[in-house]
Amino acid sequence: MRWRLIIEDGVSDSYGLAADEGLAHRVGHDQSIPTLRLYTYRSYSALVGRFQTIENELHGDFCRKNDVAINRRPTGGGAIIMGEDQLGIALTIPGKAEDTYGRARELMERFAAGVIQALRSLSIQSGFRRKNDLEVNGRKIAGLGIYRDVSGGLLFHASLLLDMDISLMLQILNTPFEKTSDKGFRTIEARIETIRHAIGRSISMEEVREKMAEAYARTFGVEFLNEEFAPDEI
Repeated sequence: MRWRLIIEDGVSDSYGLAADEGLAHRVGHDQSIPTLRLYTYRSYSALVGRFQTIENELHGDFCRKNDVAINRRPTGGGAIIMGEDQLGIALTIPGKAEDTYGRARELMERFAAGVIQALRSLSIQSGFRRKNDLEVNGRKIAGLGIYRDVSGGLLFHASLLLDMDISLMLQILNTPFEKTSDKGFRTIEARIETIRHAIGRSISMEEVREKMAEAYARTFGVEFLNEEFAPDEI
């Protein structure tokens, strides 16, 4: 079986999200084969989940003053920041009649298997925890989400932390902790894991993407075709 692999860097918030939603729509209508998209956003974008209220989740004034783009994912989950050190993972695949939101956790566990295997190849042991997180020793390393398009196409989203500027994160996201508080910084730092911290060395985004593509190919028994978006898709 062949799937498409699309790799992009530094995309805008609107393009990044529209491309994922568009792929889910096309896959559902049998206009595209299943596609794995591994990409990074332009630094920085603040993305809220499908059902969140932007004003409650983000420090809007800070975002506007510092050119942090704001947008909304079609998938659920919490607010995140994305940039050059956070890998966006989007898998679009045809859904089945039984693939409803009532099975969201089961679907996320299935589609996150590639992420778990990729991390394992880097000697990072992760597991599915809480509602929609991948954790390493109780610390979040990736957030997960799922969306079902009206066409029946499924979109699995993951945001994987290669690295994270926690001080900036606290200024963008509206957390329960004071953004200038040392306690707030230490609390968030204790809850978040990054690939670079977990393996104790520098690693490039390119290497992480290679591991991710290899892991998805093994996990789902597929061969990837390296492609770009066709003109009609754009």
